[in-house]
Amino acid sequence: MNGKIPAAAALAALALMVPVSMPAQGSGGAPPAPVTPRAAAPEDLTGYWVSLVTEDWRFRMVTPPKGDYASVPLNPEGRRVADTWDPAKDEAAGNQCKSYGAAALMRVPGRLHITWADDNNLKIETDAGTQTREFHFNGAPPPAGDAGWQGYSVANWEFAGAGRGGRAAQAPRAGSLKVVTTHMRPGYLRKNGVPYSANAVLTEYYTRTDEPNGDTWLIVTTVVEDPQYLQQNFITSTHFKKEADGSKWSPAPCASR
Repeated sequence: MNGKIPAAAALAALALMVPVSMPAQGSGGAPPAPVTPRAAAPEDLTGYWVSLVTEDWRFRMVTPPKGDYASVPLNPEGRRVADTWDPAKDEAAGNQCKSYGAAALMRVPGRLHITWADDNNLKIETDAGTQTREFHFNGAPPPAGDAGWQGYSVANWEFAGAGRGGRAAQAPRAGSLKVVTTHMRPGYLRKNGVPYSANAVLTEYYTRTDEPNGDTWLIVTTVVEDPQYLQQNFITSTHFKKEADGSKWSPAPCASR
């Protein structure tokens, strides 16, 4: 699943996106019908995508040894917890999915299937660990307490090319999806026990790029904020390439080793 990332795709992942309010239509009469998040989408994220492992190969393609948490900005407490990792205990407790929670799932090599559950909720399924995430655009408050491995995700579109006053000079033509996830069950940033806590906040940006050679890329920029175990935010950029269909979809259960 290795591949070369186009320069245009890498730059697009870091582009600054400015939220834009959708302009009102018309000057009189009945107000226009609300535009659903699905209809307002500046880019189509649906379909099947396969991960391209272009960085952190030794942490993503194989399970690193206990105590190997290089490049993760763990604080002393985070290192202490990571050094206690015991996959046998996780298996005995039914916690094989601790490294498949929302804060780590996009880094797990495999495939995504992205669909709209309805006009207000976008769904991501993974074949690795058979996990399902749902992104809510309705702004409803998250439930109290633990919301499972995938937590509770609030999403909104961010449009490029905003003008003064937060309005675009013309109809938005490009943008990205911002997702903020909270209420996650404590899990691992890497399979070898590198921890994140129940108080972690996950912020993600999903950006699609269409390349001149016909390839389509999905770039997921991830920011994990967790003062309990991290001394600074943990930031990664993960790349996926679009596939024509789901013929290579291969569901597999969570594994703790």
